[in-house]
Amino acid sequence: MQLRAGAKVLLHSVDPRILIADEPTTALDVTVQAQVLGLLEESKVRGKAPIFISHDLAVVSCIADEVLVMHEGEVVERGSADQVFEEPQHAYTRQLLDAVPSVRP
Repeated sequence: MQLRAGAKVLLHSVDPRILIADEPTTALDVTVQAQVLGLLEESKVRGKAPIFISHDLAVVSCIADEVLVMHEGEVVERGSADQVFEEPQHAYTRQLLDAVPSVRP
């Protein structure tokens, strides 16, 4: 709860136009993770531009409008979240997506 309150105070007092969130949900339990993601969604609604940096593709697929995939410091794929997750063009993107555990048999 303190993390959410602190983040909310920071977002409202500083009021940045762009917010860079580098692995903001790493090592958080699911409840706190949902609260942080909720704050990022709120910032989008208020016209802010959050840049979400993460290795958690499941989270990225839920919150991102546009996705950039980087490999060895270079952007290898860029597109809407739907494009990148449903029709990946680059081999590295396909490898990343194939590595995500699935609940499907």
